[in-house]
Amino acid sequence: MTPELVVNLLQQALQVGVLAAAPMLLAALAAGLIVSVFQAATQINEMTLPFVPKLLALFAAAVLAGPWMLGLMVDFTRRLFSSIPGVVG
Repeated sequence: MTPELVVNLLQQALQVGVLAAAPMLLAALAAGLIVSVFQAATQINEMTLPFVPKLLALFAAAVLAGPWMLGLMVDFTRRLFSSIPGVVG
């Protein structure tokens, strides 16, 4: 197992992790931004207000992007397992 192979596998794992987390992070970011604009416009300074919209946005993102995220991770895992004979032998 060469150092280049290890670096390549780590790079692919990080890319898959970032891609899998992106829909959830973007949904939370968008919900937080919308609630923040609403709070600034209405001058409501309640710290617990963003919790429910963010939770709903994360749930919706998980439902909508869940199959894609799962497929991405399964594809990476299959490629990783199929490369084991070439790495070991």
